Amino acid sequence: MKKRWLECAMIVLTGSLLLGFIPSAPNWGTVVYAGSEQSTVVTADQIQSKLTSAAKARLSNITFTYKGQTSALRSLLSKALTGALESDVYTKYVTDSYSFSWRGTSTSAAVTVRFVYRESAAQTNYVNSRVKQIVKSVVKPGMNDHQKVKALHDWIVLHLKYDKTLRKYTAYEGLKTGEAVCQGYSLLAYKLLLEAGIPNLIVEGTAGGQLHAWNLLKLQGKWYHMDTTWDDPTPDSAGQVHYNYYLRTDKQMKQDHSWTRSYPSAGTAYKDTLQSLLNSANGASKAIYESLREDLGYSLYQAGTAVNSAEGLKAKVLEAIRRGKRTTTIRYSGTEEQLTSDLTRLYDLDISHITYYNEPLEDTSDLKVRVNWED
Repeated sequence: MKKRWLECAMIVLTGSLLLGFIPSAPNWGTVVYAGSEQSTVVTADQIQSKLTSAAKARLSNITFTYKGQTSALRSLLSKALTGALESDVYTKYVTDSYSFSWRGTSTSAAVTVRFVYRESAAQTNYVNSRVKQIVKSVVKPGMNDHQKVKALHDWIVLHLKYDKTLRKYTAYEGLKTGEAVCQGYSLLAYKLLLEAGIPNLIVEGTAGGQLHAWNLLKLQGKWYHMDTTWDDPTPDSAGQVHYNYYLRTDKQMKQDHSWTRSYPSAGTAYKDTLQSLLNSANGASKAIYESLREDLGYSLYQAGTAVNSAEGLKAKVLEAIRRGKRTTTIRYSGTEEQLTSDLTRLYDLDISHITYYNEPLEDTSDLKVRVNWED
């Protein structure tokens, strides 16, 4: 009986899903897995193992012989590819697209799997090297995990700016050019946090009516959202860092972010976490948590911190100047119109280039005002 040869090809796009970009037709390279000889696989686990190793090595083309019922091969390959990419978060999001094809009989087939990446092996190695350097320079001896997270968050915001051309998707592009879209921000945060010993994930979702990505990190057993992209002022403002999306709960994030996949629950407000740590700390540890609370604006919730006049604003700015700062965050209990008028009086302090940003102070009827200036 003459054998019947079967052929199948399938294209699946991945990696580019976050911003809805469909890549152009790929120019396939030829790199054969395990040298020039094809290897034989039988089980789904064996297929997934091969694909995982190939993707991590950024191989563009692997081939192998499958022994078994080829009627189930399409399903096995799809499952194996998904499993291979899910096993390595970073590789998943730098994989632009993949395809597979085979030719064979009902019981055997020669399979080819092709990958297209946004980041080459050499580029990922560069990212890994730079990440080690950054963590070594940013994370100082004796820092606890709370300090590490903030230091790395701030480094990203201060050293990247949003790529308005929507072409730079990777951590490599972010590090080399200083620009990236949200995917690049979250990939760099993912690597930096892991290097510093902070477990984290990349969250896929939407924000502001667009596809979006950010991080979900685990700190002392509790999960928090962190969106470095949305904490970076746009247009870029040198030296400015926002904390509106720093260590947020699910409830807080859902005000303007959404996600459909299942992720660990983030249910503890970081403001409450810091207060709990302050209550049990003393000495140097207490000073650390007090500094964090102030930097993040949580000290504004303490009784008696609100001001509602030009004199009150001037007193707060003078206090910051005495501490050598050029920025401060103030709780203001007046109207926005009154605030605009009161802020002009800050020029009495012999400072210049005064800028400010205000928004509602969460869970209050007051305003949260961030004031920046130059000496």
